[in-house]
Amino acid sequence: MHKNETDLGRTSAYDYDLPKEQIAQNPVEPRDASRLLVIDKKTGEREHKHFRNIIDYLNAGDLLVLNDTRVLPARLYGKKKGRETQVEIFVLRPTSEGGREWIGLVRPGKKLPEGTLVTLDGGTDLQIGGRLEDGLRTIHFPEDTDPFDVIHRVGETPLPHYITESTADPERYQTVYAKLEKENSVAAPTAGLHFTQELLAMLEAKGVQRAYVTLHVGLGTFRPVKSENIAEHIMHSELCEVPEETARKIAETKKNDGRVVAVGTTVVRTLESFAKEYGEIKPGVLDTRLFISPGFEFKIIDALVTNFHLPKSTLLMLVSAFGGYDLIMKTYREAVTENYRFFSFGDSMLIH
Repeated sequence: MHKNETDLGRTSAYDYDLPKEQIAQNPVEPRDASRLLVIDKKTGEREHKHFRNIIDYLNAGDLLVLNDTRVLPARLYGKKKGRETQVEIFVLRPTSEGGREWIGLVRPGKKLPEGTLVTLDGGTDLQIGGRLEDGLRTIHFPEDTDPFDVIHRVGETPLPHYITESTADPERYQTVYAKLEKENSVAAPTAGLHFTQELLAMLEAKGVQRAYVTLHVGLGTFRPVKSENIAEHIMHSELCEVPEETARKIAETKKNDGRVVAVGTTVVRTLESFAKEYGEIKPGVLDTRLFISPGFEFKIIDALVTNFHLPKSTLLMLVSAFGGYDLIMKTYREAVTENYRFFSFGDSMLIH
């Protein structure tokens, strides 16, 4: 059924039925053995392939842009000091570079008033601070500690809530190109999980260039849209960065009629945020709240590699904006029928 513009502004327009058993709990091995649903957005033609076949759809002169962020083992467990009350602390980011005050979520929040000390499983005491908007809290690490050392020692990789039975190694929730110095995301840029070093080398040998941006994935990417009118949804701020080399490669690719191929919605949001802010891609750092939905005018992205996203999510709205609402929703229904695996550890799409 075709939706008019008014309908596309409603969250319910992005709903679809998904059997629970199609939510992937574990990734397939090797990484590039996952399935790939290829969509030609001009003709509407769809092909069912495997991810390693992506090399057949990328050409010499194309530029693959990847998000090199790394997932922080951000979930910490402990007990209220001197009590048996179990506490979960989900650290998100420091309030200043190198600082000991962080922002995060705590559970059970109502039982943890400001000033409460929590003893982590590793023995370190954290102090729960004041309340911020959206249920966030400040969290204070002790003066004599390096917060990253504490987090790495006792933290767990925060898999999404819909992955409940995973036996995967935590490293499998990192891309093969994630950089340790860029470790500050609470979720993986999952479209990139399908690449192997071998596949990247084969693409390079074919003449497909590669460039990196960084967007530290925060809660905003995954927070549900609570309003039926999507225009009322406010995205959380996420920090993104474009290096000088990436800006140069994008300019060269456009000049030579190559395609800019975004690997994941985080890359789309980074590049389109810079284009919206400056009118072009230039090196720098931005805090972005960009919310992309149908009607958005893309200035940089020519093709998109992306996973299958949750119903009624901002990510599905972004993909619908790029591929066309009717075609994307039709493709999602087809993917369900064809038994594709969905979400973070699931299969992939190439929209070109």
